[in-house]
Amino acid sequence: MSTDVSTDELHDVAPADWHGAVAAAHATGFTFFDWLSAVDRTYDEAAPGYDVVLRALALQRRDSVTGDQVAGVHGIRIATRVPEGASLASVTDVYAGAAWHERETHEMFGVEFEGFDDGSGSGLRPLLLPDGFEGTPLRKSFVLAARASKQWPGGKEPGEGHDSAKSPSRRRVQAPGVPDPSWGPRES
Repeated sequence: MSTDVSTDELHDVAPADWHGAVAAAHATGFTFFDWLSAVDRTYDEAAPGYDVVLRALALQRRDSVTGDQVAGVHGIRIATRVPEGASLASVTDVYAGAAWHERETHEMFGVEFEGFDDGSGSGLRPLLLPDGFEGTPLRKSFVLAARASKQWPGGKEPGEGHDSAKSPSRRRVQAPGVPDPSWGPRES
């Protein structure tokens, strides 16, 4: 079986058209959900927000009579820019597999998905981060706690991580097989 992977079709849609565009792609043969994620574009002066992107695949059949030979895989990417604080329609009713990805995108970027339903009735709940974690770590505005509480370990300038009067020294290391100088005969 030989398969050729073609390049993806790219579709940018308005947030209001998001669910309709995803449902239309599914209805036209893009039945395999691949992934959904976001990109932080809040520093884009023209249109700040988060790009939410979904990728789906369609199998192209070689022969309509046999139906079992796959000629290729065709992909589609649908993207929308969601302004900060706005929400986006969930696509879990179109692709059940999108639930995990929407939970991750919500947790890491803070994007809300209206109508989210993964069958559990628990809504958008934490997926990857520990209990009690506050913040959205994949946003560009998120400050890493380690950087706020500790000095950066790679500091090389005076006053950055080591005493400026004395440079750090390394312990002398003997070559493998060479005994320590204290070893051997001793003078009496």
